Amino acid sequence: MIRDEIDSKAFRDATIRSDRTRIIVILAALGVLAFLTVFRILVFDWNEAGRMLGPTLTFFGAASLYEIFMLRRVKRAIQSGSGVSTGVWVTNILVETLFPTLGLPLMIVMGLVNPYQALVAPIVLTYFIFIALSTLKLSPMLARLAGVFSAAGYSIVALGVHVVYPAPEIRSAMQPVEMYVGNASVLLASGLVAGAVARQIRHHVAGALREARQVERMTSELETARSIQEGLLPKEIPDLGDFEIAGWNKPADQTGGDYYDWFRLPDGRTAFTLADVTGHGISSALVASACHAYSRASMGQDSDLAAIVTRINRLLCADLPPGRLVTFVAAALDSSTGRVELLSAGHAPLLLFTSRDGRVQSFEAHGVPFGVFAGMAYGPPQEVVLGPGDTVVLVTDGFFEWTNARDEDFGFERLHAAIRAGRDLSPDRLIAHLHKAVTDFVGGTPQNDDLTAVVLKRRRPGD
Repeated sequence: MIRDEIDSKAFRDATIRSDRTRIIVILAALGVLAFLTVFRILVFDWNEAGRMLGPTLTFFGAASLYEIFMLRRVKRAIQSGSGVSTGVWVTNILVETLFPTLGLPLMIVMGLVNPYQALVAPIVLTYFIFIALSTLKLSPMLARLAGVFSAAGYSIVALGVHVVYPAPEIRSAMQPVEMYVGNASVLLASGLVAGAVARQIRHHVAGALREARQVERMTSELETARSIQEGLLPKEIPDLGDFEIAGWNKPADQTGGDYYDWFRLPDGRTAFTLADVTGHGISSALVASACHAYSRASMGQDSDLAAIVTRINRLLCADLPPGRLVTFVAAALDSSTGRVELLSAGHAPLLLFTSRDGRVQSFEAHGVPFGVFAGMAYGPPQEVVLGPGDTVVLVTDGFFEWTNARDEDFGFERLHAAIRAGRDLSPDRLIAHLHKAVTDFVGGTPQNDDLTAVVLKRRRPGD
């Protein structure tokens, strides 16, 4: 066990919270014992109830008030984040083991039981309650001290009884001396066992804190990775004249394998891309980041989509681990003519809504995904000309493969219907409309894949 983990603030907080639980259990035990004692007096010693109830209630009241005082002190320590000194804990153990030590003489003085029988009465078992609960302090030393204090307190009472009260003539009222010595020995041994148990609990708590710290560190790193990944997404909407464009991404985990981007090509056209790495999570995010970098670098050198896509595939094939694939689509818009070139590496469907007939067309991929063949040559790209109100919709499979509770996926038909229903919306509002349509359909089933969409729309006159 690494010492700084035991001495850490997190471990001290865990210790204090554990002791809070211990005190609450002791208060409950005192309440039960008080009830049973009062019940015994009222039922079996009714004539002496007036004499006995006062001391009994005073004893249990004082013990409960002490525990309430300690509980408040522990709660303040939890709220302030401060610790409790070792001296306070040792004093606490000593005071608590005094409860049965003082209870034994009280029973004898009140005449509830024969002095020698008191030494083997059920009240002796309450020592074991305090010894057992001392393990919740997560300190082997304090648990052992609970045994030492209990054995010492019992031995003092037993010795006092032998000194003050002569042995009765009826030997049945007195147990052999070995019985009392044995009880003290068992109390001492119980403290040693409790110390060993406390040590094991301490080990487990420390291990749990180490794991929690690792999870916290990993979560922090994932949040950092997510912020970096979000930083790679475009932040400004390009000025495309009669055209509007919007992109959106929502990973299934803190990081995802999807991304979208747009970039000005050397020939003045605007290229927009969408990629989907198989799987999701941090490994897919790393591949997506590499794809993003290769895409940006390639588009800065060339305006030919076929050459760009072919080059990205060749670069990625050298980096992708076996079984990892990337579907990718690139489009280039000439805003002066409305001509759009589309070239897909395994990404389908490519959706086009045409305003004049209200139809959604679906185009298949033009080649295999990235990572299959390093020598794959892509192209030529497919061309479409967008008229007023026409919309290009690119989405990842997280949209149409998301299933509801009946294991029915959203599917292409519902996706087409949602696009037609949102024909008059701006690109960003159309994406929100598609997302809502999917989430309404799945009815709360968890998102198991990343969601990414890019929508390009030509404005109608007067929009």
